[in-house]
Amino acid sequence: QVQVVESGGGLAQAGGSLTLSCAVSGNYFAINANGWYRQAPGKQRELVAAITSGGTANEPDSVKGRFAISRDNAKNTVYLKMNNLKPEDTGVYYCAAAFDYGAIWSGKYDYWGQGTQVTVSS
Repeated sequence: QVQVVESGGGLAQAGGSLTLSCAVSGNYFAINANGWYRQAPGKQRELVAAITSGGTANEPDSVKGRFAISRDNAKNTVYLKMNNLKPEDTGVYYCAAAFDYGAIWSGKYDYWGQGTQVTVSS
């Protein structure tokens, strides 16, 4: 069994930065893909960034250049560094984990965290 726990959310001003962490416990080294998703009120959950265990990343144009996903295998943790935050980045951010490398493209993850709130004020 794999557990996924997010942390690091909070309140930031526009133009500021936050770093989210996703601790993956259990069979971490069987996890070959991790993704960060967000859901704003009244909107569907959307991909923010995803990464394979080999370091291949999938970052949508909406965040490319502002957000960066990384994975620290020594700490069993996946990070999302968010810079130049905008009010439209506000939402609940979820971390996900999958055994399949292809999940970074398909969005088919096996495990999800409970989410962490990010609020960006203008």
